[in-house]
Amino acid sequence: MDTIGLIGVGLLGSAIATRLSAAAYSVLGYDLIPERRLGANSAQEVARACRTIILCLPTSDVVAQVLAGIKLDPGATIIDATTGEPAAMAALGAKLAKDSVDYLDATVLGSSRVVRSGAAIVMAGGRRQTFDAALPLFRTFASRAFYLGSYGAGARMKLVANLALGLHRAVLAETLAFAHACEVSPTDALEVLKAGAAYSRVMDDKGQKMLDHDFTVEAKLSQHLKDVRLILAAANARNAKTPLSQIHRQLLERLEAAGYGDLDNSAIIMAYE
Repeated sequence: MDTIGLIGVGLLGSAIATRLSAAAYSVLGYDLIPERRLGANSAQEVARACRTIILCLPTSDVVAQVLAGIKLDPGATIIDATTGEPAAMAALGAKLAKDSVDYLDATVLGSSRVVRSGAAIVMAGGRRQTFDAALPLFRTFASRAFYLGSYGAGARMKLVANLALGLHRAVLAETLAFAHACEVSPTDALEVLKAGAAYSRVMDDKGQKMLDHDFTVEAKLSQHLKDVRLILAAANARNAKTPLSQIHRQLLERLEAAGYGDLDNSAIIMAYE
């Protein structure tokens, strides 16, 4: 099999690399932090050696900077797993197409732990042929992959999904804090909630972490704050009403200012303590 390039070997990138390696793919990875690198000492080294490159970077601005600094051969494929600004990702896809480089904004729904278990969801925009060719890679770390349309469609869907996911976490945190205030055991409350109509998969992923104050990082709180800001910017541009997300942003900003930004996003519970 071809060697798969990876630029950005943080929480998401390292989880994808683990799954690719387990499926017998060779991975050549570069990261700014030397200890994270997987055999490459520069992004250009990855671009020179690999026809398919996965990007797992903090923002679409960083993606643009990285791609501006490397030379891509015609026929290369960029799979961009970054949660970025949809319009910027759409423009990037169109720009790369002019140079005969395929591009997918293949955003990933699921924490690094979910990716490592192979149960993530991929939401992709770009050419259908490029998506179909990438399916074997997606199947190494995702239980389902959705083709959603042209460039930027995956990024838009990621914001939609993250709006719901983030609010589910905030609602769970508020509910557990309310249970405690009402002299109901939060542990009992979580068990009852899981059994009934109020159930959300977030309860499985984050409920016990909230109860235990286990904020071991699977996805950083500050990274989700960045996503919420993208959601609100997109909503403002389209005159969509998002009052709950505005409150959510305020909660996350207060937690980031208090030093919780680099912890897991289950630390949203601290907004209520």
